Amino acid sequence: MEARVRTVPEISATCEATEKAIPDSGAPYVTLEDLENCAGLALGSPTRFGNMAAALKHFIDSTSGLWLSGKLIGKPASVFTSTSSLHGGQETTLVSMMMPLLHQGFMILGLPYSETDLLTTTTGGTPYGASHLAGNKSKNPVSDEEGRLCIAVGKRLAETALKLQS
Repeated sequence: MEARVRTVPEISATCEATEKAIPDSGAPYVTLEDLENCAGLALGSPTRFGNMAAALKHFIDSTSGLWLSGKLIGKPASVFTSTSSLHGGQETTLVSMMMPLLHQGFMILGLPYSETDLLTTTTGGTPYGASHLAGNKSKNPVSDEEGRLCIAVGKRLAETALKLQS
């Protein structure tokens, strides 16, 4: 499998403000065609008060045409997040991203407890998906457990996508 990294544009309280069509740096902006053509989706967001970031929600709200057409039904998806505090809403953020994916017909993949790092991590990682405890200055490196859990859910997503394509 090959990953394509995409981002969403920032949103503004000023209605007239718009982002450039192509960001100055980082990953290109996601399009509806990216979603339609993906074999699987790993959807991530920083945690904002136990919820996904507004910019991601704004993009998701633009996908109703895909919902009406059923083009995303049956695709596997996983979710991931990062928080600045241990109890900053990792799991609720993951669930907030799952809800629209379920409406779209995605098959949600979490992390089973056969991933024993779930039993010992003191930073991030949940059965709902991968997560990272970035710390209050967002400088904490990814812990060994977090890294292994990220790899495990990515592998699970890729293997599921391949099986569904067969």
